[in-house]
Amino acid sequence: MSDKKSTSNGFNRRDFLKTGALSTLFAGPAILSGCGSSDGVTSNGSQNGRKAKNIIFLVSDGMSTGTLTMADLMLQRQYNRPSTWMQLYRENRAHRSLMDMASLDSVVTDSSSSASSWGCGYRINNGAVNMGPDDEVYTPILPIFKEAGKATGLVTTTEVTHATPAGFSANVPSRGQQDEIAEQYVEREFDVILGGGSQHFDPDEREDGRDLFGELEAKGYQVVRSKDQLMSYRGSSDRVLGTFSHGHVPYTTDHKSIDRYKRDIPTLAEMTEVALERLSGHDEGFIMQIEGGRVDHAAHGNDVAGLIYDQIAFDDAIAKAVEFAEARNDTLVIITTDHGNANPGLNGVGRGYRDSNDMFDRIQNFRHTNSWILSELGEDSNISDIKDRIHYATDIDIRDTEAEVLRKSLKGEYEAVYRARSRPSAVISAILANYVGVNWIGSMHTADYVELASLGPGSEVLKEKGFVRNTELFDLMVESAGVREYAL
Repeated sequence: MSDKKSTSNGFNRRDFLKTGALSTLFAGPAILSGCGSSDGVTSNGSQNGRKAKNIIFLVSDGMSTGTLTMADLMLQRQYNRPSTWMQLYRENRAHRSLMDMASLDSVVTDSSSSASSWGCGYRINNGAVNMGPDDEVYTPILPIFKEAGKATGLVTTTEVTHATPAGFSANVPSRGQQDEIAEQYVEREFDVILGGGSQHFDPDEREDGRDLFGELEAKGYQVVRSKDQLMSYRGSSDRVLGTFSHGHVPYTTDHKSIDRYKRDIPTLAEMTEVALERLSGHDEGFIMQIEGGRVDHAAHGNDVAGLIYDQIAFDDAIAKAVEFAEARNDTLVIITTDHGNANPGLNGVGRGYRDSNDMFDRIQNFRHTNSWILSELGEDSNISDIKDRIHYATDIDIRDTEAEVLRKSLKGEYEAVYRARSRPSAVISAILANYVGVNWIGSMHTADYVELASLGPGSEVLKEKGFVRNTELFDLMVESAGVREYAL
């Protein structure tokens, strides 16, 4: 691989930082004149001269605005409290912007290109990770911060080698090269890596038989595989790899209902808390990405309980990060999503829409996700099988006619007018929409401009900038943390 540093427009990184994003993010007239601003923002992008010693970057993967709204509504209705994210807005504790997440080759982005836009400061093609269309290799932000002497961390509910964490840390032509991404993690020696995906480190699972668990242990890592092991790790100064599932971590709704999951698999908030304890002990500060990755998967599957409760689990992780940051004055927190997905929303139901509340509240009774329901249904399932399994999972009794449509879909004999809605996941979501009021426009990513919240030193430059290009967040982070020289 070549190590080119030119952008698609012919600028190198040094020129881009001087004339591109920084000209809009950090070069307001008051800043350039040295007079400061009403917020005390200086030329290093910090408040009152402070740099961001630490950066916490939180991503709810595939979060449409409707997802954010419904999670906040559910928390209020079920637990009598708002979401942390929305409360930051309500109390004016965070700056709010919209962000354009387009990739280099499409207005609808995928997770690898979107994470890479933050991770290296360039727009790249969908499917690639920090590599340009002519095999340019762009150094990701975690290695940059590591070279600057800072600690580094990745926490996710997906496989740790999945697209979003890889966008901050790896270089591959295709996001599917997860075994290769795992190898790069071993080589680059990040301090904390927590999530799913043991298959990419296990010699019995890898095609090449390479034992990445053993290689990391030889480098002084603690390798943990359960919640108890993670909690026993607390207080250690060792680097850590934690993989708590073969693939992705289970959905929160299923996690709460299955004793084995509750016992063995930590929540995103628990992983976040342990990671913050470890990384905050580093004298030079840290950068950490935290991903609620299964929000995206639930949106793809039109899985209403999976979506809402994984978004709530992500919000619990936000609370941990904000609590950490607001207890000190040196931590930049960025909270966002990489793209919309399926654009779900609670629809008006009944006369004067007065049935919407009760319909929405039914989701509180769900024991399992649609994914769990479909995992035991197939071509041979009959109407009784379908109705019984849906009732057990949701406490909802669907009609025989609805079960028959799902039966046909399972057999591949059903075609909706919008053909993408013919799959079993789309059909079961449409059936349940009759009872919970939540529907979807599709099952794929959308081109929405996305929510961006920020607080802490460096976030002030976003206060007056209501619309942001995705690549600008890379420059915000390296400038705010004072590590720009390592990014050139």
